[in-house]
Amino acid sequence: MLGKKRKLGKKLQDLKVGERYNAAFTIEDRDLLIYLGLTDDANPLYVQHDYASQTPFKQPIVPAVMLFGMVSSIVSMHLPGPGSHILSHSIEYPKPVYHYADVRFQLEITEIDKRSEVITLHVNGYDTDGEEVVKGSLVVRPPSEPYSMNATSLENFY
Repeated sequence: MLGKKRKLGKKLQDLKVGERYNAAFTIEDRDLLIYLGLTDDANPLYVQHDYASQTPFKQPIVPAVMLFGMVSSIVSMHLPGPGSHILSHSIEYPKPVYHYADVRFQLEITEIDKRSEVITLHVNGYDTDGEEVVKGSLVVRPPSEPYSMNATSLENFY
């Protein structure tokens, strides 16, 4: 990875309103354990069946921020792709996601703001039963070429 030049994702001028990307993830124990270990999150609701059975959820659930991480990875790797950055987001989690679920996401470009050089993406996520588990929007700055100072730009700078 180090020293290897990677291709940038889609730049602002290459994106279109209505463009979509679909992805699916399966929630496995190893993924949950890695996430919980990295974040030092010890909420028993996420891993202990006896504890979770005493809650309204009745069984362990997937942390919402882990689901957001899946959305973030779609933005980073696919739409717009490498070099893009999430500036803000508003996400709801209307239904819990349980262990071993298959979660399908769809991201769609709903707005392109050329002046601010950002796009707005709408996201929906659905569980194995087709019920909505994630919905919201993200404001993303797509990748762009690095700005380089040359003699002309220096003259205009001063």
